[in-house]
Amino acid sequence: MSLAAGRPYLAIPGPSVMPDAVLQAMHQPAPNIYEGDIVAMVQAMVPDLKKVAMTEGKVAIYIANGHGAWEASLSNIASAGDRILVCVTGRFGHGWAEMAEGLGLQVDKLDFGTKSGIDAARLEEALRADKGHEYKAVLFSHVDTATTVRNDPRPLRAALDAAGHPALLMADCIASMGCEEFHMDAWGVDIAVTGSQKGLMVPPGLSFVFVSPRAEAARDATPRVSRYWDWKNRIDPQAFYQFFGGTAPTHHLFGLRAALDILHAEGMEQVWKRHETLARAIWAACEAWGADNGALRLNVADRALRSHAVTALGLGERNGSALRQWVARNAGVTLGIGLGMETKEDPKGEGFFRIGHMGHLNAHMVLGMLGTLEAGMQAIGVHHGPGALAAAAKVIAEG
Repeated sequence: MSLAAGRPYLAIPGPSVMPDAVLQAMHQPAPNIYEGDIVAMVQAMVPDLKKVAMTEGKVAIYIANGHGAWEASLSNIASAGDRILVCVTGRFGHGWAEMAEGLGLQVDKLDFGTKSGIDAARLEEALRADKGHEYKAVLFSHVDTATTVRNDPRPLRAALDAAGHPALLMADCIASMGCEEFHMDAWGVDIAVTGSQKGLMVPPGLSFVFVSPRAEAARDATPRVSRYWDWKNRIDPQAFYQFFGGTAPTHHLFGLRAALDILHAEGMEQVWKRHETLARAIWAACEAWGADNGALRLNVADRALRSHAVTALGLGERNGSALRQWVARNAGVTLGIGLGMETKEDPKGEGFFRIGHMGHLNAHMVLGMLGTLEAGMQAIGVHHGPGALAAAAKVIAEG
């Protein structure tokens, strides 16, 4: 017998659960894309979008996923043959580096593994060794969606400043923006990229590149930029179509307007606090399940390095896949695959899974999901420690 009838719960790290208000906003006829309400809506929406990134800089909007934002950000500040430095803490750091290599850039990587954050001292050492200041940029993931390692941008900015290096600091905030505390300007980030389908609670299809004045200057010094990826007209449009390089993504924009209204009605500080508290509830449950020789293990041991938006877990053998399949089939909960956690012993990463806890999320959703996971572990015969739900409830109760 399946108990999966009813509204399903998509607990993957994006696309995230979409609020009814976002879905309803998108459910309308196509508008005039040349003048009228949608033009005024987007012009008013840009400042609200920048508030999510906490920047007074500018923002370019692309009809693309996060990979498009990766390419757009690089295309504007570097040309074939230029060098960049990528700090890697998981699969998505490697992915951005591969994107750069595809553009003909020379890529150096500092790889910190899949369980640790960026060592700012190693970064500073690498920057000091670049005597000719060849690196155009330093790239990093604020949160790596695969490993769920969270990196603080502030020590990285300090390393650049201590080394006296002019490279731009570029942050992949695809899994973090709208979930994790982030202050682009105050923390010294020059370029931040994100997508619509995670903390912004809109279907996949939009991506955003936030641009500091230093990044604008780097674009002006770049001799040639692909016409589509060029952010110059997008950040300072003279006509409405220039926001998007062509036809507006109308219904995504309607959804985004509704999502921004939700975020700012709650307040960004409260949004960040909500994600932090719900993440701590999940960690408390997972730590309890892992006690008493339980099989469950959090990928990131240090709480200070854990994402507040997604948690990667190991369950041994093929139990990660087995648990995902059981809760989807029997309870209507969809968990994330063990992306980027493949090993020689586990070449498909079937011992791992991820919980997405981002965006439109509250306490009863988290507690219900955790109860479902415990039922699933019981059903597939995975040994786990006691008291997980009580530990999570205690975090929720204390706030």
